[in-house]
Amino acid sequence: MPITPTYPGIYIEELPSNSHTITGAPTSITVFIDYSHPFKTISPKTAVQVFSPSDYERNLGGFFNTPSAYADTQFSSLPQAVNQFFLNGGSQAYVVGIPLLSYETTDNNFHTFQAPTLTVGGLTFTAREITGDSTVTADAPLVMTVEVANVSKAGDTADVKITYGAQAEIFRNVNLVTDNKNAAFSNNIKNRIGTELNPVSALVEINSSFALPSTFTAASQHFGPTITVPAGLTFKQFFNPQNFIDVFAQDSDLDKLPIFNLMVLPGVTDNSVLSQALAFCERKRAFVILDPPSNDTADPATNYIGDYVGTVPLSPNGALYFPFLKATDPLTNQVVNLPPSGYVAGIYSKTDQNRGVWKAPAGLETTLLNTSGVVDTGRMNDNRQGTLNPIGVNCLRSFPGSGTVVFGARTLVTADPAFEQWRYVPVRRTALFIEQTLYNNLTWVMFEPNDEPLWVAIRTSIENFMLALYRQGAFQGSTPSLAFQVVCDNTTTTQDDINNGIVNIIVAFAPLKPAEFVIVKIAQLAGQVQA
Repeated sequence: MPITPTYPGIYIEELPSNSHTITGAPTSITVFIDYSHPFKTISPKTAVQVFSPSDYERNLGGFFNTPSAYADTQFSSLPQAVNQFFLNGGSQAYVVGIPLLSYETTDNNFHTFQAPTLTVGGLTFTAREITGDSTVTADAPLVMTVEVANVSKAGDTADVKITYGAQAEIFRNVNLVTDNKNAAFSNNIKNRIGTELNPVSALVEINSSFALPSTFTAASQHFGPTITVPAGLTFKQFFNPQNFIDVFAQDSDLDKLPIFNLMVLPGVTDNSVLSQALAFCERKRAFVILDPPSNDTADPATNYIGDYVGTVPLSPNGALYFPFLKATDPLTNQVVNLPPSGYVAGIYSKTDQNRGVWKAPAGLETTLLNTSGVVDTGRMNDNRQGTLNPIGVNCLRSFPGSGTVVFGARTLVTADPAFEQWRYVPVRRTALFIEQTLYNNLTWVMFEPNDEPLWVAIRTSIENFMLALYRQGAFQGSTPSLAFQVVCDNTTTTQDDINNGIVNIIVAFAPLKPAEFVIVKIAQLAGQVQA
């Protein structure tokens, strides 16, 4: 507080500091949006925070199996994408799960499907997974079977075994005493196997009310199909663009999320959805990692990925990666083809942590884990990548000793001269990082007297932040003055601005651009004697 001098001497007054520390924003909080488990998603269309695959499983049900044998099917890769994100270096994510509850038939109508029920030995079970029947092909939904075995001589206990693909659950010596009036016996079965409100089994539940059988005998039956197509129609697809567009609406749960940096829509290539996603991320200062169509190839003769690029909405806040990757489905132990976006988001996160957002998430150090390589139709050579790189297709390639790596760092606007400054992924993401940081850290400026002392405090705070980035190697330039500039004075804020309550700040930086092309020139000295 101010000092009032009363005697001759020296007075000390502590003045409040006008310096405000700026803390860097996060760079790799990733939002995943896709169809989630139809029967186990706890909070539909809600941004649920997860820090591991087990978090995801608790909140959204984990892996689930959907038909891939049907033509034009577009089903969910969400569980796999989240899993690959964490395996490849991701650390924090939000997942917006859209429960997969309907399918479209060729009459363009969507039909709701429900979990089937099955009565075995007098007990009624409800499936907690998408199921097929005994006639399905290897690509269709898995068959789920309930088996009652090892019934005791008294007929009062038995083993209950549920199988689903590579999963199996066994509940031994389940009490099946036939006294229907005794609630303790009824609750014993419920508590062992679980109900909708208190699930124990990951595969089935027992109806909340049932009558115990008077006698219990061994039996084995499989559930019928979860998806049944009405007579006279054929199956078309699961995908409904409106399910996704709703997520981007103003005041949606995702819109209320304070901050995120990356967005992944695994396998989604519908332009109406991508357009909304890119516009949403431009407003939220975030970046979208896009996937190619699953059947696109590197061969110009068939489903050429280069043709698809021309249809993708233009935005500096997005990048496309190609091709799909091969991995093992944990439900079936079969090789499946997965969209690359979940893998790549993990690489973004790992690169940010190890090197910084200004380092391109590409190169031989970006080895992708939990994949056996790219799909055969996407295998690349230098000449083919030479035609894709200039149009913004970031290729995944395999190299001896390095495995499969990310080998491109271009944004969606690469081929557009009007957006040349945002050609590279790390340049655009560095700008978004700085914007997000300043947006979050300059709220103290509001309602302060708009004059030179405020401008000095603003410049000091931002210059300290930018200098710290410069020392980490974030910018070009041999000196700080060549690397960045911060201007906030009477040249940026006029008297009219002051009268209108406006303070203008200009922050400029010299971005680091990745070295894509290494050119080695070899010459021979003239007149040298040849060995």
